[in-house]
Amino acid sequence: MTQKLSLQEKYAPNGICFGCGVQNEKGLHIKSYPAEDAIDGSGDVVAEFRAEPYQQAFPGVVNGGIIGALLDCHSNWTAAYYLMKKTGRHEAPCTVTADYAIKLLRPTPSDAVLHLRARVVESPSETQAVVEAELIANEKICATCRGTFVAVGPGHPAYHRW
Repeated sequence: MTQKLSLQEKYAPNGICFGCGVQNEKGLHIKSYPAEDAIDGSGDVVAEFRAEPYQQAFPGVVNGGIIGALLDCHSNWTAAYYLMKKTGRHEAPCTVTADYAIKLLRPTPSDAVLHLRARVVESPSETQAVVEAELIANEKICATCRGTFVAVGPGHPAYHRW
């Protein structure tokens, strides 16, 4: 994994989100990075995560809510990064989750490095992106996500709250 600043550290250094907020001392601290091997312009974004013992559903297995937060926040940053590049901006737009659904395919081991990979599969406008993501542990896909993320403007509670 690269040692550069994560998207969260670069574009939202004061963020307090539970999943990805740099300043949330009790949060998950997801760190998302543009994938170095992305070749199709989809804006692939990757992350690695290690679960803590208190994030287990039962011994050896990560809690489903933690998995949902990982996929949601990582996908949101994938959308923000993609929309930033699509519009030629130099800062990430404030994006929020419009909808998302996860599929838990198998138990996610709590002692493995969790690999997240997300990509934009549709972007019908300059303010909307549909993202598909997967969570992989021990080279097996444990969970997937598909969600719609939208950039918000002035008047929305999330606008410039990162």
